[in-house]
Amino acid sequence: MTDLGNVAWPSAPIRTERLVLREPEARDRAAFVELLASPEVHTYLGGPRPRDELEREMPEVPERWPGSFVVDLGGVMIGQIMLRRASEHHRQAAAGKADLGYLFLPGAWGFGYAAESCAAALDWFDGVLPGEPVVLATQTANVGSMRLAAKLGFTEVERYRAWDAEQWLGLRSPVTPSG
Repeated sequence: MTDLGNVAWPSAPIRTERLVLREPEARDRAAFVELLASPEVHTYLGGPRPRDELEREMPEVPERWPGSFVVDLGGVMIGQIMLRRASEHHRQAAAGKADLGYLFLPGAWGFGYAAESCAAALDWFDGVLPGEPVVLATQTANVGSMRLAAKLGFTEVERYRAWDAEQWLGLRSPVTPSG
C-alpha cells in the first residue's frame, strides 16, 4: 500500500470549472484559522478550536502535504480537501485506506463547491493511486455530508456510535484503470 506522503503533488494546480485546488500559501493563514475556529464548520466534528490558540499555533505558511488541497475560488480560499491514510484510530473497515475529508467556510455552502472539488481531488487520487479504495466518515445527522457522499459514489459500509453520535462510514470502490 502506498503512503500518500510519497505521492507527488500535481505538477500544476487542479482546475475545475469554477475552482482551483492548490497547495496552501501564506495568504491562506487567516482562512485556515477561520475554518478551524468556526462553530458552524465544526458542528459535527467535535466543536471548534479556540481562535487565540489557532492564532498562536498556525504556521505562517499552513502545512503542505500531498493530498491536502486548498479550495480556491477567484483567488480566495473557501475550503480544504484532505486525502490521507485512515489511522488505527479509525474503524477497522477504514484502517489503511485513503480517507476523504473536507471543510468549507459557511459562506461557501450550498453552491456545489464541495462536490466539484472533492470529485476533482478523487480524480487526481485515482490517477496517482489507481485501484485504491477511499473511505469517508460523517455523522448521520450531517445531512449535507451524507448527500455529498452519495453524490461522490460512496456506499455505506457500517454505522457506529462515536463522540455521542451515530457515525456513517462509506466506501468508494476503486476505479480500475482502463486498459
